Formats: sequence, structure tokens, C-alpha cells
Amino acid sequence: MTLYEYDLALSAEFPVIAGADEAGRGPLAGDVYAAAVILPHGCIIDGVNDSKKLTEKRRELLFDEIISRAEAYCIATATVDEIEELNILNAAMLAMKRAIEGLGAGYDIALIDGNKTPDVKNARALVKGDATSQTVAAASILAKVSRDRYMAELDLIYPEYGFKKHKGYGTALHYEMLRKYGPSPVHRPSFLKKMH
Repeated sequence: MTLYEYDLALSAEFPVIAGADEAGRGPLAGDVYAAAVILPHGCIIDGVNDSKKLTEKRRELLFDEIISRAEAYCIATATVDEIEELNILNAAMLAMKRAIEGLGAGYDIALIDGNKTPDVKNARALVKGDATSQTVAAASILAKVSRDRYMAELDLIYPEYGFKKHKGYGTALHYEMLRKYGPSPVHRPSFLKKMH
């Protein structure tokens, strides 16, 4: 069953499907991003897949196509302060809730990538949703590209950390720069506790 066929089968019961996913739960720095999308009935976007399986260039091209063809979409974030206050899982849920509520359009079901749902109506958790549903996969691309662009902006403000390269993830280079320069205001303190 293709990602589109999954949504098509579901649309018999739930005509308007919203898909939501987040990006940036694992990194040591930066906000967590989420996106929610509603695609028009019968819309097939070639090449939409789990964003982690696509090249950066492919994701960028698909980002523009998804935005131009979506019936509604919203990209939202939860800040580093919110991550520290709520923990990363709850902050990711908050970002997804903001994205879904920001759609400004009604939906019959909200498919959420993963095994938990944010506090929104008619939400259904879908494990490996970004590899199952075209709508969730589209949301995963919007979230990932938006976060990567944001990390590239942070790279201009804090060039010493190499954010553009590793997107804030805990690579050897990132840890080396943290040891050299100490954390920046966009690092997540609770994520640095395990640092040796």
C-alpha cells in the first residue's frame, strides 16, 4: 500500500485528514519544530516520503510543492525555554498542538507521527506515520526543512558551533566546539548534562 493509498482508504471514513509531525527532538540546541498539513482530496505528490529518507535537495523541492498544493498548512515551534520547562516530549507535543490549531481549517482526523498525541480533537497516533501516510510524510518534510533553515540562520549568529553542518545534533564536532566555547543561549541546558 502506498502512502497515498493509506490516506485514500482512511478518507472513506474521515474525508479531511490532517497530518502532523515534529523535527528536532534529539538535538542539543535550538527550538523543536512541528508542522501540520491538509492535502486536497485526490492529491498525490510524487516522492513524498519520510523526510529522513530524502536528500536535503529533494526535501527543499518537495517543501515548495507541498506548500503550493496544500489546502492548509501550519509550521509551529516550541522554544528552548519551553523545552527546558516542559521536557522535550511535552514541548514537541505543544509545537504539534500549535501547528494543528494553526491550520485554520476543520479536519475529521489528525494523524500524529509516533505513539503519543497532542491535546487536540480527533487525534490518532500513527507509529512510523511518516512512512505510512502521505499527509504525515508531507508534514515531516515541512517540519524538517523549516528546522534546517532555522539552524542555518543560527549558524550565522553563532558560527563557531557549526550548526549548519550538524543541525544541532550531538556530533563529535559539536561536542568539540561546546568544550572549546561553552554553550550558547540557544543550547538546551538539560541536554548538556550528559556531556563528558
